Amino acid sequence: MSFRVIQWSTGNVGSYALRATLNHPELELVGLWVHSEAKEGMDAGEFCDRGKTGVLATRDADALLAMEADCVIYTATADTRPLEAVDDVCRILRAGKNVVSSSIVSLVHPAQLGPEIHQRIQEACEIGGASFLTSGIDPGFANDWLPLSLTGLSESWTQVRIREVVNYATYDQPEVILGTMGFGKEMDDIPLLLFPGALAGGWGGTIRVLAQGLGLELDEITQNYECLPALEDFETPMGTIRKGTRAAIRFEVMGMVGGEPRLVVEHVTRMHDELGPDWPQSDGGYELIIEGVPRMVCRLEMQDEHGDHAVGGVILTATRLVNAIPDLVAAAPGALTGIDLPLVTGRGLLDAKTPA
Repeated sequence: MSFRVIQWSTGNVGSYALRATLNHPELELVGLWVHSEAKEGMDAGEFCDRGKTGVLATRDADALLAMEADCVIYTATADTRPLEAVDDVCRILRAGKNVVSSSIVSLVHPAQLGPEIHQRIQEACEIGGASFLTSGIDPGFANDWLPLSLTGLSESWTQVRIREVVNYATYDQPEVILGTMGFGKEMDDIPLLLFPGALAGGWGGTIRVLAQGLGLELDEITQNYECLPALEDFETPMGTIRKGTRAAIRFEVMGMVGGEPRLVVEHVTRMHDELGPDWPQSDGGYELIIEGVPRMVCRLEMQDEHGDHAVGGVILTATRLVNAIPDLVAAAPGALTGIDLPLVTGRGLLDAKTPA
């Protein structure tokens, strides 16, 4: 069976989702939405180094929503326009199309933005007979399915910690890196990511999914962070990071139970490997630590085909969305979490090439 798919945006995640869709044996790309007038009319294959597909990019959302399609992969930027993105998602759902997305990260748990938005999305699902899922690698698989599966090996546990350690210097997304995260800005400049409550708002959805999966009642969700300056000027694809400007962030978002941090999402994000030598180190990826009996440590590392860890993570976000589509389409209508779906596998994705 082939599922008809519309890709909504062609940014970093969107372009890899487009590539994965075109490569997937169970999916057929039937539409492509772009924001930029300059991209309108381009063939979908041009956005991911593929040959001509016959699917041309358009800015006509009405025409796309009038098409017959099973799912929309919504990857438009939402950091600075979350309510507009919710409007987009609800409009697509009401048109009868399932939506899988990585854009509004807090919606990995549909109730994280409050009952009003949750109800809006749920009603849109009911009107359109469609389902909605926010996922990716983080928020997503690395901090919902994977840690919850590991706890199933426990005799008892005291804390679940998911730690991302990645150098983002090669992640060529200036709106996120320089804008949302504030790298390259003065240390006293507060970027969107570090506004009061923003971290807990963004990753609180992850904490809620973990708590739901573990049957926990949360006291509260708290956050903390620290930043480090660049020790010298250095270059990135997005420009120069000047000495003394923000160049590393470490944060924790914690689900408190009985006054103790039982569920912890930690990020260690550097723009240069030499920064924060006393912070957790890694070649790039995720470390899942289940404190308890037995103590478990699971490391998930990723690279793209050129060995880049940051881009590898972007690909994982895209492929998690794409590969979930068959199960999402089969699900009952509603706003879902990642743990509401069955195990998503790489069925049909075997590459016949000799393993490296």
